Amino acid sequence: MKKYHIETLALHAGQVPDPTTQACAVPVYRTTAFNFKSTEHAANLFGLKEFGNIYARLMNPTNDVLEQRLAELEGGAAALSLSSGTAAIFFAVTNILKQGDEMVAANNLYGGSYTQFDSLLPQYGINVRFTPVNDFNAVEKAINEKTKAIYIEAMGNPVLDFADIKEYSKLAKKYNLPLIVDSTFTPPTLLRPIEHGANIVIHSLSKWIGGHGVGIGGIVIDAGTFDWKDPKFTLYNEPDGGYHGLRFAHDLGEMNSLAFILRLRIVGLRNQGPTLAPDAAWQFIQGVETLALRVKQHSENALKVAQFLSNHPKVDWVRYPGLESDPSYPLASKYLKGGFGGMVVFGIKGGSEAGKKLVDNIELFSHLANVGDAKSLILHPASTSHAQLSDEAQRASGLIPELIRLSIGLEHIDDIIEALDDALNGKEL
Repeated sequence: MKKYHIETLALHAGQVPDPTTQACAVPVYRTTAFNFKSTEHAANLFGLKEFGNIYARLMNPTNDVLEQRLAELEGGAAALSLSSGTAAIFFAVTNILKQGDEMVAANNLYGGSYTQFDSLLPQYGINVRFTPVNDFNAVEKAINEKTKAIYIEAMGNPVLDFADIKEYSKLAKKYNLPLIVDSTFTPPTLLRPIEHGANIVIHSLSKWIGGHGVGIGGIVIDAGTFDWKDPKFTLYNEPDGGYHGLRFAHDLGEMNSLAFILRLRIVGLRNQGPTLAPDAAWQFIQGVETLALRVKQHSENALKVAQFLSNHPKVDWVRYPGLESDPSYPLASKYLKGGFGGMVVFGIKGGSEAGKKLVDNIELFSHLANVGDAKSLILHPASTSHAQLSDEAQRASGLIPELIRLSIGLEHIDDIIEALDDALNGKEL
C-alpha cells in the first residue's frame, strides 16, 4: 500500500470494496464457516499451502480488516485479534514460552497482567522475574539461560511511568530475546513501539482504539523482525505434532518471518479459541477511524486537567507525563508524538479516605474499571483494579493507597475541571 499518513491509514488500510455489493463500509460477516471451492481447495487451506477463510474461530473477513489496519498503523507485518486484551497477553506469551521457561517483566504492570504472570503462569511451569521499570542492571541480572522474552508496558498502569523502549530493545537484542510491549496507554497515533525496537505489540482494543466503552477485545501485532531460528525457542524449532512435524521457524517458506503470528493463529487461536466476534471487530473498526482525532483531544484535555490539579490546594501530588515537572517527562517527550495521552493520576490531601469520598461524590465522571472511553472515568486502583496485588507488590510498582486514576474524556474541558473542582472542594451530589 502507498505510504499514507496514519490518519489516512486509520480510514482505509486493510479494506477493499466488498466484491459482491461494492459496499463502502466494512461489512459484518456473521457466519460460522466458509464454503470451499473444491476438496483440493479445502485440503490446501488446512495444510497451510494457501491462505483463506476456513472457520470463524480462525478468521473472519471483518476481523481481517481490523487486523490489517492496526498492523499498518503500528508499522507491523501482521496482526491477530483476540477476545480480550488479557487473552492477547496470555496467548502472546504462551506462544513463546513453555514449561520450564522464564520471562523478565517490568513490575509496574496493570494488576490483571501482574497476577497473570505472578500467579497463573507458574501453574504452567513458567516463571516471570519482575524488575523495576528502567532498572537495566536488574533486568540484565534477571536474564538467564531459561529466559525467552522481555515484557514491558510502554506507559505503566496506573502510575504512568514511561519505559525506555530503546534501552530495553538493546538488552533484548544482546541476548536474542523478543521484546513484547503492551502499548494500550499509548495508541499508535502517539507511539509506534516497533520503530523503537519492539518485536511484538499488544493493545486492549477496549480502550482508546475502540474508544466508546462498547466492546471487549485485544490485538497482537507482529513486527516480523525477530528470527525464531535460535534453538532455544523450541516451539519454533522442534517439529509440531499437531501439524505433521511442521517447524514454524523453518518450514513456512517466504512466510518464515511471520512465524510468530502464524503460530499464534493456527495453534493458539485454532486449538484454544479466544476468538473475537465479528460484531465486536466492526465496533473497533469504527473506533480506529476516529482514533487520531480522539487521542489528540484526550491529550489536550488531560494536560489541562493535570495543570489544574497541580495548582489546586486540596491536591498533594499529580502524575502526568506531559507535565515538565513529571519524572516521566524526559522519556515521554522523547517517544510520544502529538500528545501525552489521556491518563492523569493524583493524590488528594487527606489520603485514601479523602480520595474515596471524592470518587463517591464527583459529577460527570463515571466510576468504573475502564480507561480510554469518550467519557471521563475515575477509579481508586488500590481497592479495585489492583486489589489482587499485595500491599508490598502495589508499593513496589509505585501504586500508593491514595492514588486516584482519571481517564480524561472528550467532554468540554471547562465542564471536566468544574466537576473536579466541585468534588475537591467537598460539594456533595
